[in-house]
Amino acid sequence: MAEQSSEIPSTLSSDLEAVSITSTPASSSAAGLQMSEEVEKRYQIVRSIGEECIQEEELMNLLAKKAAPICYDGFEPSGRMHIAQGIMKVINVNKMTSAGCRVKIWIADWFAQLNNKMGGDLKKIRVLGEYFQEIWKAAGMNEDKVEFLWSSEEINARADKYWPLVMDIARRNKLPRITRCVGIMGRTETEELTAAQILYPCMQCADIFFLEADICQLGMDQRKVNMLAREYCDDIKRKNKPIILSHHMLPGLIEGQEKMSKSDPLSAIFMEDEEAEVNVKIKKAYCPPKIVKGNPCLEYIKYIILPWFDEFTVERKEEYGGNKTYNNFEDIAAEYESGALHPGDLKKGLTMALNKILQPVRDHFKNDARAKNLLKQVKAYKVTR
Repeated sequence: MAEQSSEIPSTLSSDLEAVSITSTPASSSAAGLQMSEEVEKRYQIVRSIGEECIQEEELMNLLAKKAAPICYDGFEPSGRMHIAQGIMKVINVNKMTSAGCRVKIWIADWFAQLNNKMGGDLKKIRVLGEYFQEIWKAAGMNEDKVEFLWSSEEINARADKYWPLVMDIARRNKLPRITRCVGIMGRTETEELTAAQILYPCMQCADIFFLEADICQLGMDQRKVNMLAREYCDDIKRKNKPIILSHHMLPGLIEGQEKMSKSDPLSAIFMEDEEAEVNVKIKKAYCPPKIVKGNPCLEYIKYIILPWFDEFTVERKEEYGGNKTYNNFEDIAAEYESGALHPGDLKKGLTMALNKILQPVRDHFKNDARAKNLLKQVKAYKVTR
């Protein structure tokens, strides 16, 4: 065993060595590489996805040296899809591909089983994964540079590469460091965890190297395991660390909900919600007058509506100021905070925009026989935590 583990770092270190990503200041990096306008444009597109980027100079160097970086994204099939998983992923993936990236979307079916989603029933989890793909296709994801990879199939096909990597990551980390990562599964460190749920972070960390990812494009809730991957690079003395591009997490529609909850129907807009359901959910949503911070309706406008349409329109009678179109969030926030933009008008504009985005998805699940059957099965499943 000792002989085998000593070989793993050298193998990993050789992956992606064609891209030398070094931590140099952004200004000297740009000067040294003579950053072209095209590279700068690609950088701005990719960087716009992340609420946080670790590290920006590494991202800039990567895009200057590699025409088609590999971007790792993934999801655990678990219940119906809400708009954060649906629309935000379409927006982010389309940005990545427009900047020349190859996106590998990891359908984490084995991970969902480890996390006891759908009661650990792999057949149900498979249906959910196929349902997710149908939604992204209907919502307009550009699939030209996107690969959907089932974790069970890929791991089985290259088990000789995958499991030694998982074991090496597990061997190099103490249990407290791994349990700090359990938030990636929607768990807490104080919960009673199964052995499978302890294995999960080691496997997700291994996924990054297994897929030869240059960029990890996941939510802020996945940050700790992505940092674990960078720490692992230090352990094995690998120069090329995965760049972490963590996107914002949309809150639930109910006051105090930091994250959407699939188990609470009023917490989230689901991708195949009917127009009437969207209308009711937004009408009941938390949206205090003149309060911008922690206002989910404003967050939906900032992270979904504006990126999708490049504008947000409010329709009002002339005596209440008439119709108005905004092109940036700063103006919306300022008018809302001053009281010039009323919660009722904001909600009406948000509802109209969301229904416009979701209509092609509704149409697809009504008119396509396969999609209709998948949705029928998914709606019948009981969501397990």
